Amino acid sequence: MRSVLTRRPSRRFLSLGVAAALAVTLVQATAPAAAAGALLSQGRPVTASSTENAAAFPATAAVDGDTGTRWSSQFGDAQWLQVDLGATYAVDEVRLNWEAAYARGFTVQVSADASSWSTVYTTAAGTGGAQVLPVTGTGRYVRLNLTARATQYGYSLWEFQVFGTQDGGGDPDPGAEGLLSYNKSATASTFQDDGACSGCVPARVTDYDPATRWATSATNGWVDPGWVTIDLGATATINQVVLQWDPAFATAYQLQVSADNSNWTTIYQTNAGRGFKETLTVNGTGRYVRMYGTARSNGYGYSLWEFQVYGTGGNPTPPPAPAPAPNFTRLAWSDEFNGANGSTPDSAKWTPETGPGVNNELQYYTNNNNARMDGAGNLVIQARREVTPGSACPPDPLSGGSTTCQYTSGRLNTYGKLDFTYGRVEARMKVSSTQGLWPAFWMLGSNFYQGRPWPASGEIDIMEHVGREANNVYSTLHAPGYYGAGGFGSPLALSTPAAAQFRVFAVEWDATQMRFFVDGNNFFTVNRESLEQTRGPWVYDHNFFIILNNAVGGDWPGPPGAGTQLPQNLSIDYVRVYR
Repeated sequence: MRSVLTRRPSRRFLSLGVAAALAVTLVQATAPAAAAGALLSQGRPVTASSTENAAAFPATAAVDGDTGTRWSSQFGDAQWLQVDLGATYAVDEVRLNWEAAYARGFTVQVSADASSWSTVYTTAAGTGGAQVLPVTGTGRYVRLNLTARATQYGYSLWEFQVFGTQDGGGDPDPGAEGLLSYNKSATASTFQDDGACSGCVPARVTDYDPATRWATSATNGWVDPGWVTIDLGATATINQVVLQWDPAFATAYQLQVSADNSNWTTIYQTNAGRGFKETLTVNGTGRYVRMYGTARSNGYGYSLWEFQVYGTGGNPTPPPAPAPAPNFTRLAWSDEFNGANGSTPDSAKWTPETGPGVNNELQYYTNNNNARMDGAGNLVIQARREVTPGSACPPDPLSGGSTTCQYTSGRLNTYGKLDFTYGRVEARMKVSSTQGLWPAFWMLGSNFYQGRPWPASGEIDIMEHVGREANNVYSTLHAPGYYGAGGFGSPLALSTPAAAQFRVFAVEWDATQMRFFVDGNNFFTVNRESLEQTRGPWVYDHNFFIILNNAVGGDWPGPPGAGTQLPQNLSIDYVRVYR
């Protein structure tokens, strides 16, 4: 477990000149040309390659109809913004209302499946301001692919509007097969909402969020039977149900359908439920679908992360569009650490986290006092023995049990500056290594800073090393159901000590798997389907950010000992992200 320190990056403010340009932009946007079709994009699900600050400038701000809110990307050229229209439309116009940070080069693309794209507009001479773009294309998804910035900042839009006409009908085709249960209302025999399981209400099984769950009440729900029901909104033909169980699963249960939420027909039953993810082929018709549990796996109640119903009919709400598949060879972001000797990390890319560590670590993280360039193309994060007066840490055995922090080090993250979903993330580094050291290169879900607790946020440890194991490095995933000492990962025993040389540590991450590498050796692969069926939910389809740190002490490595040699340097040649 490697929880983060709660520190947020500062927001970028605009100069008076830029503010004036914004005022002009807003005036220009008040009188757009008439569009042939209706406005399709407002309030629809939207995703983005990144956000400058997810709380202040979210992707949803570009489709909210409010010209006083905006989406803003990180400061890099290869970015995108994508809206799911919910059904197939003939798109005839796109309107862009730019903030001062606009795109000179971009394309507009349409897709039926958010995977295969057709370009309907392209330019290398974007003008910013309010742009009205006549286009011709058909699709459910519309993507703004941004390739060249006009400023040193990222890209920023007050509004991204898509206009068009229905291609063959109004709402999503009731004859089309798909997910019927997304965001539909749900009820249950009981539910839990307390300190042990806050907000574990029935609606959690239909929210398409594998890190939230429904659970029966701890006071009167740890009994048989226990049930949860979904109202599909209209009669549907159901052909598949997917259950993602918490460890409190049903060993015996029935799947039932009903036209009136009163009279039930069983379409599946088992006395050998195995928990984890169960994908069940069924055949039934009804408006209501119920999981009716009759035997529990343990002394607790029943709990589900997801209860997904597939078929035709109903009154489906389209789920959020998936993030585009990554390109593992296209460099999207990097830091080569080529600053002058003694210079600090680039503040446009990294935020130092300051204060005592977590996980019973013994160091105090400083404001870049321990993170400097060496002038030879490396960032050096140094752990050293150095007292921080007035601080508080766990007792240090080498200092007679002192609870004043006896060590300093550095910890940097990219939150709000580089947040992304999927890609190849790699760093060339030479680790520190001595008893009590714990260097790491890892990622944490960006929603941690938006209120999602660990491990529900997800954690991807690309490289961890503990000094007492000179030749070993580790790659590990943490999520609900597998975290901390029970995380799902693998060690790699190197032929020489980990600190003997620079090595390239990497992960290739997409919607189906993660592959971990050391110096090109793919030593550990996590298959999504296998993980869901044997460990727990896959919680990695959202933005993450990168963390570099060089910890001293902690639950895993233990404290420094008599043989510990300090100072110790974690040297990083580069960090690169390909997407």
